[in-house]
Parts: sequence; structure tokens; C-alpha cells
Amino acid sequence: MDAETIKEYHKKYNLQSWSKQGNINPLAIEKAEGIYFYDYEGNRYSDMSSQQVNLNLGYGNKAIEDAMKAQMDKLSYIGPSYAVESRSTLAKMIIDRLPDSFGKVFFTNAGADANENAIKIARMYTGRKKVFSRYRSYHGSSFGAGNLTGEPRRYPLEPGIPGFVHFFDPYIYREPIEFESEEAATKYYLAKLREQIIYEGRDQVAAIVMETITGSNGVIIPPKGYLPGVRKICDEFGIVMICDEVMAGWFRTGKNFAFQNFDVVPDIVTFAKGVTCGYIQLGGVAVSSKIAEYFDDNFLSCGLTYSGHPLACAAGVACVSEYDRLHIAENVAKTGAVLAQIEDDLKEKHPCVGDVRHIGLFSALELVCSKQTKEPLVAYGMDPAGTMGKIVGLLKDRKFMTYSHENMVLVCPPLIITEDQIREEMQKMDEVLTIVDSWI
Repeated sequence: MDAETIKEYHKKYNLQSWSKQGNINPLAIEKAEGIYFYDYEGNRYSDMSSQQVNLNLGYGNKAIEDAMKAQMDKLSYIGPSYAVESRSTLAKMIIDRLPDSFGKVFFTNAGADANENAIKIARMYTGRKKVFSRYRSYHGSSFGAGNLTGEPRRYPLEPGIPGFVHFFDPYIYREPIEFESEEAATKYYLAKLREQIIYEGRDQVAAIVMETITGSNGVIIPPKGYLPGVRKICDEFGIVMICDEVMAGWFRTGKNFAFQNFDVVPDIVTFAKGVTCGYIQLGGVAVSSKIAEYFDDNFLSCGLTYSGHPLACAAGVACVSEYDRLHIAENVAKTGAVLAQIEDDLKEKHPCVGDVRHIGLFSALELVCSKQTKEPLVAYGMDPAGTMGKIVGLLKDRKFMTYSHENMVLVCPPLIITEDQIREEMQKMDEVLTIVDSWI
């Protein structure tokens, strides 16, 4: 098929996610390698968002591809109740990378159903029904995960499921209160969370679910002491602490899991994306030994046809091994420091950049009309003029491919990126921000 036919069929027969269908104009992609993909005319595009922040090891990793082929030669599929080498091996590898308090993994197909099953497990374990999550969160768009989600992508699911309670993120840049320190902000936010739990019922809350670092909603990094403080509240009231590591996990922040940056140990960790880097679908729920032991004598009412799919687990074993072989943690530390310095410089240079937030190769630029008032370039949940789409389009014209959300532009490249590649691509960002400066 040629590019035009592929695009025609895509537009005619596919419902494309998160889009008005009438004006989509997809690129037809022929091949990809490293951090780049190519259209049918041979144009090279730099993937500066790792697709949906999942293609951590880039395109064309032979170890992952070969592992999938080898698994297909042995066994492509068998149900979750059978023991199979790839599933058993990957589960052990994941538990070995978590704190000693963790015991078992329940595999899912992706991040949304990982979060769905995590809250089911927490409810069964505690016997409670209410679940807390944050407003600037995205946990998936299926019905349960969509109710966990706090931002506007939850609206089509409303009226929602009873028992889902939202609270505010520690988003210091947007907070009207001027805090004297991160610790002061932490004290405030924790006090409000604790108060809200009391008003919802001390013995009614099963779980608090948080993206360890808020992802698409702006790479909002928790202030000092915040996550340990949430842990203390969970311990006080017997609440299960769940860290959603779907986007932030698998070395995106430089650590195997993002919570390892913050001196805290959750009870449950959900993951997906980087466990196979998009080569095939896989997600999972890792639970503490204490929770795992509860289900020795209590029925685990969770099940999926493709839970721990042997082919996906084979990809996962290879992918997790590749993080070590390629010294990804070291590369993220090195290249992440370069990206951070460039973004800090862009903040100083450009009037339209109100804030930049970065940890490892996980970053966002927050665009504003005024640094003084912090007025966002587009209002929350509204962009009638398509301003952010125009900015993404200007980057696309320069073959810099990423996405925006609200008034943020995400920069989350594959973890194999080099310093030279970062400098080359961020020069394009500099050019586009200069244009945006002229709009305000």
C-alpha cells in the first residue's frame, strides 16, 4: 500500500482516539529505528515523547524482537492458570526490583486495567469502598480507571461510580498561597488531605491512588516530604497506598520506579508502558507480601483472558534485561542533566515559559501569557483557538514530534537518546518558543 491509501483507510475505517474525526490528518509511517521514525517520503521525525511516554528503549531493539520470535516458536499463548517460563521469570524480575516488602504480581494488558485491578484488590483487602485520587491525574479511560482520573477526560464517564473521591495535587506553581518552602507546602497539602479523609469517614477509605509524578498533566513533582507524609496518613487510617507508575516507572526518572526517588514504600505499584516499551501490550499490579498473603485464604476476584500473556512476558523479560545491558539508568542521569539545563535556560529566555519541571527524561514546559500573573496560555480544559495544537504543529514542521496537554508541552524522549540528539532537538523547541513569545 502507498502512503495515501494507508491514510485514506485510516480516516475512513478507524476511530482515532482523543480526536474530532472530521479533520484528522495522520502521518503514514513506514519504518523506525532508534529515536526516529520515517514517513513514506523518507522524512525523518524525532520521537521526543516516546510516543505515549512508553517507547523507552526506542525503535528496533533486536533483543526484544528476538525474544518475541523465540517465544512464538515455543508457545504463543496459554491461559493464566498455567505456569509458563516467560510469565514466571518476569514476575520474579519485577519483584526483585521492588522493595523487600513486595511479594507478587498480577499481570494485566495495560495501565488502565492495572489500575482497575489495583483498586479491586485494595477494596477486597480492606473491606472498604471509597478510593481517593487527585484532580490532575490520569489513570486510564476505562470505566473504573476513568473514575479514578481527575482531569477532564473523566467527564464522558459522569455521573460516575459512587465512592471515588478526588483531592488536589501539591501543585505549588499554581497554588494561590505563597509558601515559604516546599516543606511548608507539604504540611498544608497533607493537612487538607487528612481532613478530607476524616470527613469521608476514617474507616471508609480503601486506597489513595496517586501517579507518583503526575504525568501528562504537567510532570508535577511532589514537594519534599509529601509522599512519606501520605504514607504516614495511610498507616494512621489503615489505607492502602497505591503508586501509579505506568508512565513514571521503568527508569523514566532515572530510577527503576519513580517512588524510589522519594524515600517511600507504597503497598501496591501499578505499571505498564516501559515494561515492554510498546513492543506489545502488558501491564501489572505488584502487591506487598502482606496483601499477597491475604489472598492465600481469600478469593482473588480478578481475572483477564490475556493476563500474563506468554508473548508479552517474553518481551518484558528481554526489555527489563535491556535496561541493565544498555546502562539506561546512567544514560538518563547524564542526558537528563543536559535536558534540565536546556529547559532551565529556555525558561529564563522566553516570556511564554512560566515554569519547567524535569526529573530524569520526564519533563514539561508550562506556557503562560504572563510570567507575572501566571495566566496560562490556554485556560484549563479549554482551547477554542487550538493554540496548543498550533504549537505542536510548529514543532512537527521541524520534525520534532511530541504532544501537549492543557498549557503544557511534554518532552519525554526515549531513554537511549544521546546528548547531541537532545541539543539538536531542543534547538527546534527554542525556535518555536520564540514564535510563541510573539503571540503574547
